[in-house]
Amino acid sequence: MGPHLFVPPGFVPPMSLIHECFVLEPLGPQHNEADHAAWTSSIDHIRATPGFPDGEWPPREGMSLEDNLADLRRHAADFVSGKGFTFTVLDPLDHEVVGCVYLYPPEGEGDVIVQSWVRSERADLDEPLADAVAAWLAAEWPWKKADRCGR
Repeated sequence: MGPHLFVPPGFVPPMSLIHECFVLEPLGPQHNEADHAAWTSSIDHIRATPGFPDGEWPPREGMSLEDNLADLRRHAADFVSGKGFTFTVLDPLDHEVVGCVYLYPPEGEGDVIVQSWVRSERADLDEPLADAVAAWLAAEWPWKKADRCGR
């Protein structure tokens, strides 16, 4: 991989991660209402999660469904172009959105910055999700040095 490439040419990203406690699938516009409900119900919990201490996201005042949809469209476009990969985290039984995983190029050292959050009422999944994603990255993704944001 060259210094300007996030993934090697021709790399086909995994489209899911199946775990007994959650399922990951690419985040897209179809998740708008459920994604919006998930993060807006858990702003303080997300802001306290490793990887989100910058005080910018999620916005305390929330955002409109239309703005959230634009954000989801941007993440979906990044996925298609290979600029970044965002996954929604779903409950395996009822498919409720319980969180999100972001895989984006780091600004500093490393190959990828990994951020994840779950809704406050599913806080028990924070560590299992982060650990499962780390194992998934090691097994199926091209990066060698992941910044797991303190996890």
